[in-house]
Amino acid sequence: MRYEIHILKSAQRSLAKIAAGEQGRIIQAIKALGEDPRPRGVVKLTGRNAWRIRVGVYRVIYEI
Repeated sequence: MRYEIHILKSAQRSLAKIAAGEQGRIIQAIKALGEDPRPRGVVKLTGRNAWRIRVGVYRVIYEI
């Protein structure tokens, strides 16, 4: 099953401020969430219905 990905405007602005090499890695990780929304190393956040993955020193927080 393939999931649809929506990125918030605020997240797009934050991503635009990151160096191009790191941007590519983060975008690739986000696209991979469409295929597997709970990859290895994912952490369920407490207090909200959200998940977190790490991409280098950055965190990608998302909802399924």
